Amino acid sequence: VQLQASGGGLVQAGGSLRLSCAASGFNLDYSAIGWFRQAPGKEREGVSCISFSSGSTYYADSVKGRFTISRDNAKNTIYLQMNSLKPEDTAVYYCHTVVFGLDYWGKGTLVTVSS
Repeated sequence: VQLQASGGGLVQAGGSLRLSCAASGFNLDYSAIGWFRQAPGKEREGVSCISFSSGSTYYADSVKGRFTISRDNAKNTIYLQMNSLKPEDTAVYYCHTVVFGLDYWGKGTLVTVSS
C-alpha cells in the first residue's frame, strides 16, 4: 500500500492550494481515503475523507465550506481543494487509509498560510 501526497506550499491568507494523494497497492473500490493534519505542538486531526465507491464525503467543522475533497477513480487519486485558507490551517497534511484493519499513512506535505 502506498500513498503519495503532494501539493503543499506557502500561500497567503485567503489563498488556495490543492493537495493530491496518489494511491496504489490495494483495491480502492472498497476503501475510503482521508486527509489528516498536524500543526506544530498539536495532535493530528481529521480534516476530510471520501469513499472511493460511493463518493460519500466527510468534513471537519473547521473546514466545511472552504475545503472540497474529490476523487479520480481512473487515476486512483484524491484531491483536497483548499480555499479561503487561514493561518490556522498551517500544518503538515497526511493522507490516510485503512486496509484490512491496518492504518497506512503517506508522507506529509507542508501547508503554510501566512497572515
